[in-house]
Amino acid sequence: MDFYFENIRIIEPSSGTDETANVRIKDGYITDISKQELETNSDTQRTDGRELIMAPGFIDIHVHLREPGQEQKETIKSGTDSAANGGFTSVVCMPNTTPAIDSKETIEYIKNKSEGLLTNVLISAAITKGRKGLEIGNLDELHDLGVVLFTDDGSPVSDSDVMRDAFFASAKNDLLLSQHCEDTKLTGNFLMNESPLSNKLGLKGYPRIAEEIILFRDITMAEYYGNRAYHAQHLSTAGAIDIVRYAKSRSIRATCEATPHHFVLTEENMVEFNPNYKMNPPLRQSHDVEAIIEGIKDGTIDCIATDHAPHTDNEKGNGLEMAPNGIIGLETAIGLSMTYLVHKKHISINRMIEMLTVNPRRVLRLDNPEIKAGAMAELTIFAPDEVWTVNKNKFKSKSKNTPFDGFVLKGKPKYVFNNFQYLECNL
Repeated sequence: MDFYFENIRIIEPSSGTDETANVRIKDGYITDISKQELETNSDTQRTDGRELIMAPGFIDIHVHLREPGQEQKETIKSGTDSAANGGFTSVVCMPNTTPAIDSKETIEYIKNKSEGLLTNVLISAAITKGRKGLEIGNLDELHDLGVVLFTDDGSPVSDSDVMRDAFFASAKNDLLLSQHCEDTKLTGNFLMNESPLSNKLGLKGYPRIAEEIILFRDITMAEYYGNRAYHAQHLSTAGAIDIVRYAKSRSIRATCEATPHHFVLTEENMVEFNPNYKMNPPLRQSHDVEAIIEGIKDGTIDCIATDHAPHTDNEKGNGLEMAPNGIIGLETAIGLSMTYLVHKKHISINRMIEMLTVNPRRVLRLDNPEIKAGAMAELTIFAPDEVWTVNKNKFKSKSKNTPFDGFVLKGKPKYVFNNFQYLECNL
């Protein structure tokens, strides 16, 4: 494995680097970075880097790998293949598996299955036993096994007493609690955002306040019980962004993420009755999209995350009411972020990279990969101006439930390097 990228733009937000240089990668290490021509041999694969950007490996803080127990949707291998093909070198897998990730045995199973893969699999574990929302698990023990955050994602911790216990339990090791913010008593059997459009379409709605109530409860509890670390998942409403903005103004240790589908699509897409637009939280209104973009611009939103949620064709093809919530997102994230954030001049390309590298690792308290001679190559390389058409049949994910099939995007993943392996992305 011997690569030479000539005149490639290197953007490394953690060091403030933004320069053009020649880079050689050999046997999984960055051997040289120089403005001068580098020595190569006949085995070196030379690539013109003038239309490419090299960044530290991208990380997705919110991914459903489905294994164990739901391998018909995705496996650890297919999910990490999808991640690499989309330009990610690390993912955080969510705990709503079967069984839930709440025990040493399940954690060891995931570790064994992910050993030797190009993409790093970081593990989140359930806050409550079995994700039932009734009793918190042994969070410190799971933390000692390498768990990076705790969430019942797929459902919220609804009971305030239980959430209070979780904040108490997080104190000793300063654990990171993360929440799917939804008051399920207000959302039961929802099909889309609650609005005049949902009434017109005759579809059960999910009111925006159901997200905001739980978010505000948690943030006030996090502050009250010792300013505990708290991360809000896949926020979707203007009100939710305002709540996080308020929290940060008070120096509450709150962070949050937004997904590409929530800054690209709106509830208007639901007029098609297409189950691939059905998700949780649902697609909201245009002013919510504008608020999310503003939150990305002003730093309220820390991370771009996909909430990659694979489902089989049979499940998603079973009609809107019966179809499960969620879409896949790993292989469209770079294209959507470039097209709808960077190329629309909402943010710089440096800011986008920061939201996919530095910020999620800061939230998780992980070190950033370094782009320097002698370092192991953990890199994402993408073409910021390459135009391509999404073709779900090229995805490495086992499932194909995307609403973006056929979208024309500008910005495409090209290569990933990690763990002494590499992949040339094929989309």
